[in-house]
Amino acid sequence: MKYSLFAVAVVITFFVSCSSPEINNGKEQPVNESNSDLVGTWKLLTGTTIKGKDTVVTDYTVGQEMIKIISPTHFAFLRHDLTKGKDSLVSYAAGGGRIKFNDSTYTEYLDYFSIREWEGGEFILSYKINGDTLTTTGVERVEELGIDHLNVERLVRVK
Repeated sequence: MKYSLFAVAVVITFFVSCSSPEINNGKEQPVNESNSDLVGTWKLLTGTTIKGKDTVVTDYTVGQEMIKIISPTHFAFLRHDLTKGKDSLVSYAAGGGRIKFNDSTYTEYLDYFSIREWEGGEFILSYKINGDTLTTTGVERVEELGIDHLNVERLVRVK
C-alpha cells in the first residue's frame, strides 16, 4: 500500500509540473509541447531580407557569429565579429526582451537593444523546426529607421 501511494504521488507531481504555466509579463502562458522545442540556444546561419524585388542574403558564419537564446518567457541575442574588433568589420549587437508563444508563431518584444531605435519593437515570427534547424519568418518594421521588410532566418541548435 505504501508503494502504491508513493507511485500515485510521483505521477501526480509529474503531471502537475508538466502543466504548470510560466509567467510572462504578469500573464500565465503555458509552455506546451508545440513550442517547447523552440526553447534553447540557437546559432544564426543565414538571414534573408526581402523588400519589394530586392533580396539580400547574409551568411552569419563568415567573419561573424550570432546566437539566440530562447527561454519560456524571454529571448536574447548576441552578435559579434570574429576578429575581436581588430579590423574595419568590427561589430557588436545585443538585445532581448519578453516572448509570447502561440501555436506556430511567437512574438518577440524587443525591450533591450544596442541600437536603441529598435527598442519597443514587436515582431511576430512564424517558425518551423526540422531536426536541429529552426527557420523563422516575420516582418521587421521600424518606422523611424525606414525599415520595412520580410526577414527569414535559419538557425541551428547549439548542443
